[in-house]
Amino acid sequence: MLNHLWQSTLFAGAVALLALLFRENRAQVRSWLWLGASLKFLIPFSILLSLGSRFAPLSHSVAAQTDVPFSAVEIVQPFPAMPALHGRASFAWIFAAALGVWICGLAAVATIRFRAWLRIRDAGRSSILLDVPGCGIQVRCSPPGLLEPGVVGFFRPILLLPESLLERLTPAQFQAVLAHEMCHVHRRDNLASAIHMVVEAIYWFHPLVWWIGSRMVDERERACDEEVCSQLCEPHEYAKAILDIYRWYLESPLLCSAG
Repeated sequence: MLNHLWQSTLFAGAVALLALLFRENRAQVRSWLWLGASLKFLIPFSILLSLGSRFAPLSHSVAAQTDVPFSAVEIVQPFPAMPALHGRASFAWIFAAALGVWICGLAAVATIRFRAWLRIRDAGRSSILLDVPGCGIQVRCSPPGLLEPGVVGFFRPILLLPESLLERLTPAQFQAVLAHEMCHVHRRDNLASAIHMVVEAIYWFHPLVWWIGSRMVDERERACDEEVCSQLCEPHEYAKAILDIYRWYLESPLLCSAG
């Protein structure tokens, strides 16, 4: 376990250096790099080495056999001393305490993620289907509780758009937002996000894991922005739509507060 942790940490450090070298490149490249750093925490090097040994040529693994006579010699050795039971008991207590702390952290992170999923599921169930021609997924108008647009689901994704946000966007801005969310669908960003949530739940104690998650979010948003601006719509309308969403997102908690 300790070997896997320091190996994954070094791998993430190498990814950070590569991302710095590719800072002038497309955000898609950096997004792939950070996804690889996340997956490394789930795949130990020992598994990769064992898989590699399975596909290695058998001729290199077969030892040469020689006809060497074997003679058994009885060697009298003293009876080995019994290990200290006190040291084993102390180690077992420390291991049990560490395991208990890890389980508590895992349960806390999993509970937070599960409650967030329940809120999104309830928003999807109470949403209203919108007629959006030419869109390959369902687009639904969510209740006021949802503060920002988002894609829900892996195999049958659904785009949820807040009702109050739809009232603020012009048709051109709506198409820009729709194009951005469709980029997330085509890139399978929801699946990558779910995989890293598993990494965060398992390695909740590792600060580098949370930093990798923030970098993944930033780079995939930049990747979608770059794709939309280069292919799908006018950059000016797209930038205005994004700014309106962020402005509305920041103002919404204040408008809903009681005092």
